[in-house]
Amino acid sequence: MTFIIKQFLPKSLLGRSLLIIVTPLVVLQLVSAAIFYETHWDKVTLKLARGVAGDIAAVVNLMRLTPGAESQERIFDIAASNMGLAVSLREGAVLPNVPHSPSGLMERMLTRAMVSHVSKPFRIDTESTDREVVINIQLPSGVMRVSLSRKRLFSSTAYVFVLWMVGTSLILFVVATIFMRNQVKPIRRLAMAADDFGKGRDVSQFKPEGASEVRLAASAFLAMHERIIRQISQRTDMLAGVSHDLRTPLTRMRLQLEMLGADADPGTEDLKADITEMEHMLDGYLAFARGEGTEDPKPTDVSALLKDVAAQALRQGGAVDLHTEGQLTASLRPNAFRRCLINLIDNAIQYADHVSVRAGQRGDAIEVTIDDDGPGISEDQRDAVFKPFYRIEGSRNSRTGGVGLGMTIARDVLRSHGGDIVLSASPNGGLRVRLRIPL
Repeated sequence: MTFIIKQFLPKSLLGRSLLIIVTPLVVLQLVSAAIFYETHWDKVTLKLARGVAGDIAAVVNLMRLTPGAESQERIFDIAASNMGLAVSLREGAVLPNVPHSPSGLMERMLTRAMVSHVSKPFRIDTESTDREVVINIQLPSGVMRVSLSRKRLFSSTAYVFVLWMVGTSLILFVVATIFMRNQVKPIRRLAMAADDFGKGRDVSQFKPEGASEVRLAASAFLAMHERIIRQISQRTDMLAGVSHDLRTPLTRMRLQLEMLGADADPGTEDLKADITEMEHMLDGYLAFARGEGTEDPKPTDVSALLKDVAAQALRQGGAVDLHTEGQLTASLRPNAFRRCLINLIDNAIQYADHVSVRAGQRGDAIEVTIDDDGPGISEDQRDAVFKPFYRIEGSRNSRTGGVGLGMTIARDVLRSHGGDIVLSASPNGGLRVRLRIPL
């Protein structure tokens, strides 16, 4: 039952806030309407009906006290001019002896008043005409017909009450909507700023605003933003310094090996290869530490970027079957995203004979799928390959020098753009890498 109720409840904060405000208001209006109809309207209608019944009783008593045709005409004229009653008499007529039950509030109250004031048989007709009520009363000389306007039995205060009730409710609802919308705007801006920061976009224009609690959350977000930026900068500077310090002795070692010349020991070639590998490892560490770097996102043609990466792979001896669905544009850091694609495509080329890349828009995101027919990665290791420095035995070496950072860098780049990377089995028999970049 709770699950069913939640399906019909609004999902947004604005909708829920308005529901909290409107629900008590609606309940209050319903209770007020019930009290009004149970007390005020019933009493007012009964008083109006008693006034009509009293006038009719006065006419009947005057006819009894002053008999005669001339007196009867004068009484009917007085009833028409002073009481709003159109009275006529059908001599010798008799009311049909048929039971009649009153329907509606007006007829019930009028029947109750007639029984109390006019102690004679009567019949009320509220259906024959739209604007008048007809009352037939049995007298000794015949049936007296009395017709009067419905306005005498109806109070317009009912409509006035309903209009005021609905009108004030609408005004309060509009005021509450405007007020709550202004209260929700700072929360939406905070959410947008957090999303932009997660995608590496500039959030320097964001300022705390709104209620004190929202300002507190915004201030905490800005403080967190500053701490993260500072930590990234410190990590990058530290790794850059370490890389620079290590490159100096490696460069001296390479120069000394070169100066040995042709008479050098055959093992010097192995030393040179080790130095080259160490330089590649330093490049990988620095690329990982740099992460997003200071590159700003900008609108990037993803189709052109993929074609450029595929052409570069072709120049290096690899072959990529590329297919893009039209022009795909997204806000990216092009150099970082290019490094991500190079890592993934080069790894696929190294361990597969056939590599295909498909890119297209899927909903509100661009999806890039890389399939190969290589050995793939077992399901139990697909999450582990994203850990820094993790390498599978006999695994493919990436452009980062085979230090186990290629997949880590690729996922960091994707997530810094608000997207993600997923590994699965490829229909070609190898590995499928699916990249998703939000627009």
